[in-house]
Amino acid sequence: MSGGDSQAHSMVGGGPELDLRRKPRFTETIIRVFLFLCGAISILTTVGIVFVLGRESLLFFANEEVNLLKFFGETEWQPAIGWFGIWPLITATFMVSVIAMLVALPLGLFIAIYLSEYAGQRARSIVKPILEVLAGIPTVVYGYFALTLMTPLLRTMLGRDLVEIYNTASAGIVVGILVIPLVSSMSEDALSAVPGSLRQASYGLGATRLETALRIVLPAALSGVAAAFIVAISRAIGETMIVAIAAGAGPNFTFSPFQAAETMTGHIVRISGGDLSYDSIDYNSIFAIGLMLFLMTLGLNFLSQWIVRRFREEYE
Repeated sequence: MSGGDSQAHSMVGGGPELDLRRKPRFTETIIRVFLFLCGAISILTTVGIVFVLGRESLLFFANEEVNLLKFFGETEWQPAIGWFGIWPLITATFMVSVIAMLVALPLGLFIAIYLSEYAGQRARSIVKPILEVLAGIPTVVYGYFALTLMTPLLRTMLGRDLVEIYNTASAGIVVGILVIPLVSSMSEDALSAVPGSLRQASYGLGATRLETALRIVLPAALSGVAAAFIVAISRAIGETMIVAIAAGAGPNFTFSPFQAAETMTGHIVRISGGDLSYDSIDYNSIFAIGLMLFLMTLGLNFLSQWIVRRFREEYE
């Protein structure tokens, strides 16, 4: 390189040479490492939980009295006396979840549509805090609300001979009330993410606000709303205290929502609170039930991801 070229290279705009190489920053490196460790800890925690569930569940199924045919083929669950049919717990969990969704999904979606398409700033400032209060109430309070208010109300309306004191209907209704804030919040986020230009085009064609909300905005936000619904179902399946207090305290293979029945989470709470000896068949059965719950919610999560990918709408 000639002297003139060297001088031109060392001068940029008449100033000193600029070093454009990336310089290491100690603070950013520490932050990056810290964030990586946070992610790694969460992943390792999940792996550890799955490992413990799998290991203890294998101990349950390794028992010579237990096999998958009995586990999925019988309708009595009393491991201590040799009954290993999981269906009484699954059907109770299913009934509570279905009743909860019949309450939470329409109400939560209607609230989301109202907040997204109709409510003004003043109305939102009132409705939003109320939903946050519902989400912040301890679930044990919801459980006693179901037992002391919802159950007597159902018995008054439908008859004391039909509705038992402990039943899955009152537990399901109150679980639905618990899940409403989750459904409304996630659904509103999905509806609000729809571009305003779609609304304006709909109004320009003469559509009413309700027609725009139901025929334009809701279909455009379908993936987000469906994901909210599935997350709500997972939340209802995993609810513990409400069903432990209001649904019943004993496995009962029934499809009547007005009879006492014990869900999977309620059963885990009840027997784990007793005097269980370590490595007994009852103790190991807790983890088998927990593994079933994990697989159910994992399947719902996969379904949610598929729906989001399948029906996602992208706008420029």
